[in-house]
Amino acid sequence: TEDRSLLEKNQYSLHVERELPGFVQASVSKKESIAKVEWMHDTAWRFLPAIKDERVGYRLHPVDLAINKLLALVGRREARDFLDIVEAHSQILSLGALCWASCGKDPGFTPQSLLELLKRRSAYREDDFARLDLARPVSLPKLKQAWFAAVDEAEEFLSARPPEELGCLYYSSKDNTFITPTAADNDSFTVHFGRPGGVMPIVSET
Repeated sequence: TEDRSLLEKNQYSLHVERELPGFVQASVSKKESIAKVEWMHDTAWRFLPAIKDERVGYRLHPVDLAINKLLALVGRREARDFLDIVEAHSQILSLGALCWASCGKDPGFTPQSLLELLKRRSAYREDDFARLDLARPVSLPKLKQAWFAAVDEAEEFLSARPPEELGCLYYSSKDNTFITPTAADNDSFTVHFGRPGGVMPIVSET
């Protein structure tokens, strides 16, 4: 309500396209410019503190965003979500590690059940991506190749992790980042669990 009032006060038009409990999707326009905006109410459970952003104030850490996106793809078939997960596997954290950590946020799943559900969300056609406003065109054969490789890696990773670590991330202090550990890492990492019950009290300034 406050955002709507602020937009209208500044001569923006807002058209709500989809509204569900905890989620609103709308188009916001002014003159000839238009943008899609989504409002979402999410649990305060996080792996990491929010990151200060000069443009929007605060945003979720990329790892938390990727985990949220994975859980979103489990529940809906959206081409843009699928693209985001393939990109996250390449740039943020592997598909297997995301499935593993996602069970910490939603304990109703096992990593294997998440992966099986995700496999069912991978049947896309060129038309599904043509409707998206993308910076570069999608090569469906290359996208499928990357997806199948990610799934194979995920299955191998999930079968190797001990159950007592379920729902965690793996942090490498040497690399100063979250990793997908292999036998070669020789336990040179720290398990990192999320925290329920509110936003974490420390906010990163970077």
